[in-house]
Amino acid sequence: MSDAAVSTMPGPSGVAESSPAVRAGDLIEVGGTSAAGEDGRVRYPGDAYLQAKEALAAIGVSLRRLGAGPEDVVRTRIYLKKSWQWAEVGKAHEEFFGGVLPATTFVGAGGFPDPDVLVEIEATAVAGDDRVRLAP
Repeated sequence: MSDAAVSTMPGPSGVAESSPAVRAGDLIEVGGTSAAGEDGRVRYPGDAYLQAKEALAAIGVSLRRLGAGPEDVVRTRIYLKKSWQWAEVGKAHEEFFGGVLPATTFVGAGGFPDPDVLVEIEATAVAGDDRVRLAP
């Protein structure tokens, strides 16, 4: 497959524009994804769990459009406005990935350009079959 990029949600037009997701060979990178709706407004203000579920669903859409799925994700990076909300965001992450167990990092971000954003998630996937996962 040649390199490809997808767009799943509108971003801030004219401000640091980039592709939400890119595939280069078997490598797929999904950039920071939040709970922004199609209108660009943040969904579920005040609820980190539901924002995480929404962001992960959008990541799933990007992965499918690039020929992969949650089972191909090898790493996630989760940025939290309020780091103490890691457990509820982690619950949404576990529900989305099930037994996939990507390597994951939680980072206290302190804030985002939109004050309603509580969580932003990035994902790295490898679409090929050659991967090994260490048991936790």
